[in-house]
Amino acid sequence: MGETQKRGNFGEDAALEFLKKLGYGELDRTYRTRFGEIDLIVRDGEYVVFVEVKTRKNSDFAEAREFVSAAKQKRVRTTAQIWLNSHDTELQSRFDVVEVYAPQGADTKNPEIIHIENAF
Repeated sequence: MGETQKRGNFGEDAALEFLKKLGYGELDRTYRTRFGEIDLIVRDGEYVVFVEVKTRKNSDFAEAREFVSAAKQKRVRTTAQIWLNSHDTELQSRFDVVEVYAPQGADTKNPEIIHIENAF
């Protein structure tokens, strides 16, 4: 596994732990279709939340959320629709971004986590 993939997995783990502490429930993780991938799918009250996790060492170059392009948003929306079509739910959909800043990569003890609800 490459360093980028390790950092990504670390970020998803950290984001999920963070969201669970806020009371979110895990529904799915790393949901893939031929159209795209959703990092985390969680429940927040009356919402099914599709979460894009962006992990970076720092925000010197740009904030992590800036890497969620319009094309990426479209892929996430398409993939979310496929998930919704195969999971019977009355929940409203929401798209969040969780930024994870891990200066020491997967060895970071206390990553900075920023949760952006209704990001797109």
